[in-house]
Amino acid sequence: MEKTLNRIHPVSDPEATYFLQVSWEKDLGSGFGLLLSDCQCAWTGKVSEADISREAGDIEMDREKYVEELRKALIAGEESAGKYNFLIS
Repeated sequence: MEKTLNRIHPVSDPEATYFLQVSWEKDLGSGFGLLLSDCQCAWTGKVSEADISREAGDIEMDREKYVEELRKALIAGEESAGKYNFLIS
């Protein structure tokens, strides 16, 4: 299993710091787990392969392109810094 951990500052609260851990087996396209923490609380979730296909279809994006955008937004770290915004609600 592979994992990444990134520090994020959501646009909904730029002064706050959150840590986002993403874990996956083969690649993001086969599904992944998320852990989000503000160092006081933590939230977890899972995204299935079916969820990814459905989301790509909903926004009418090629599935492989959608998976690449997920990779950039969730695990690329410094490579994508400033290109993606996070909203915590």
